[in-house]
Amino acid sequence: MSGRVNLMAPEVRANPYPVYAELRRSAPVCQVEPGGLWALTRFEDVSAAFKNPQVFSSAGVRTVTAPPWLGHNPFSESMIVMDPPHHMRLRTLVSRAWTPTAVNRMEPRIRGFAQHLAERLQPEREVDFVDAFAMPLPASVIGELFALDPQMTARYKRWSVDLSSVSGTTEKDTHRHESIRATVREMEDYLSQVVADRRRQPQEDMVSDLVQTRVDGEALSDAELMSFLFLLVVAGLETTVQLVSHCVRMLMEHPHLLTRLRENPAQLPRFVEEVLRFEPSVHGLVRVTTKETEVSGVVIPAGARVALMVGSACRDGERFKDPDTFDMDREGVNNFPFGHGIHFCLGAPLARLEARVGLEVLLSRFTKFTPTGPVKWNTSLTVRGPLTMPLIPHA
Repeated sequence: MSGRVNLMAPEVRANPYPVYAELRRSAPVCQVEPGGLWALTRFEDVSAAFKNPQVFSSAGVRTVTAPPWLGHNPFSESMIVMDPPHHMRLRTLVSRAWTPTAVNRMEPRIRGFAQHLAERLQPEREVDFVDAFAMPLPASVIGELFALDPQMTARYKRWSVDLSSVSGTTEKDTHRHESIRATVREMEDYLSQVVADRRRQPQEDMVSDLVQTRVDGEALSDAELMSFLFLLVVAGLETTVQLVSHCVRMLMEHPHLLTRLRENPAQLPRFVEEVLRFEPSVHGLVRVTTKETEVSGVVIPAGARVALMVGSACRDGERFKDPDTFDMDREGVNNFPFGHGIHFCLGAPLARLEARVGLEVLLSRFTKFTPTGPVKWNTSLTVRGPLTMPLIPHA
C-alpha cells in the first residue's frame, strides 16, 4: 500500500474494511491521514492500548477534541479526556445517576417513542430512515432522561453531526468552522439554562440527579457537568443513531434474517451483538503517547496521537472466525465497540435497549425494507454511519 491511507477519503468511508484488512496484513502500526495519526489496526494491539492508559493517555486528547480553530473545548472536563485518578472520581459521580434501574425503567417510554415513529413510516413510500426513525428515537430518549423541551429534539441532529464531525474537519474546511463553533455556543447557552433550572427546581430526571450527586461530599463542578452533557449528545445520541441504522442496513442486506427475527424476536439481542461487531458505530478512538513505546515492532514516539481502530479490530481474523461474514449465531458478547477498560461506555446498556426495542417495533409492522438509493456517510474519525439512508418499508 503506497503512501499514507486517508481514512476520511469518500471511498474509504463508504467501505473501510478492505483498507483495514490490508493494514492489518502489511502495516498494522503506521501513520495515516488525517493529520499523520498512528493507527493500530489489530485486535491484540488495540486491546493492549486500551488497557494501558499510563502510556496511551486520554488526558492528552484535549488538543484532538478541540483543534485550534474550534477555540473553546466543550469536552475539556469530560471523562473521555481524563486518566486515573481524575477519571475514576468523575466516573463514580456520573455513574450514580446512570444505574441499571434508571436504564431499565426507560423501556416502556422507549417503546412508546418507537411505536409513534414507526406509525409515521408509510408502507410502500420512500423515506430517509435516519431522519424519520434512527435519529429521533435516541433524541427522544435523551430528552426524556434530561426532561428537556420536546421541541428541541429537532436540533439534536445538527448538534450531534456537527460535534462528531470535528475529528474529520481539517484546517482548510473553513466553511465548516463557524457552523461548528455556532453549534457549541448554542448548546452551551441551552444546557447552561437547563442546569440552572434544575439547581433552582429539581425534577425526576438525570440532570437533577447529576446536580445533586455527591461522593464523599464532593459534587460535579459546573464545567464537569457541562462537559458530560456535551459528551452525551455525541456518545449517547450519535452512536445509537448509527447502531439503529446499521441494524436496518443488515436486515436489508440479509433479508432471510429479517424473516427469522420476525418469527423469533427473542433472538434480537444476538442480532444486535453481531451488528455491533460487524458494523460498529465507533471506528477509532484517539490516545496520546506519554513516552516512546513499541507496538508490534514499530516504535511510536512520545507525544504521538494514536488512533485505536476499533472498526478494524472487530474484523480481525486472529480474534474472530470468518470476520467478514455476518453471523448472528456467534457465541459470546463483544463489548469492544463500546470501548474497553476504564473508559468502557456507561451508556452501553441503554444503546442495546434502544436498538432491541426499536427493532421489535419495526419488525412487528414491516415485513422488509428495500434500499432506494446510496447511503451518504458522515465524516468523523470516531463514529462511522449514515447521514441519510433512503429506503421503502413494506407492510
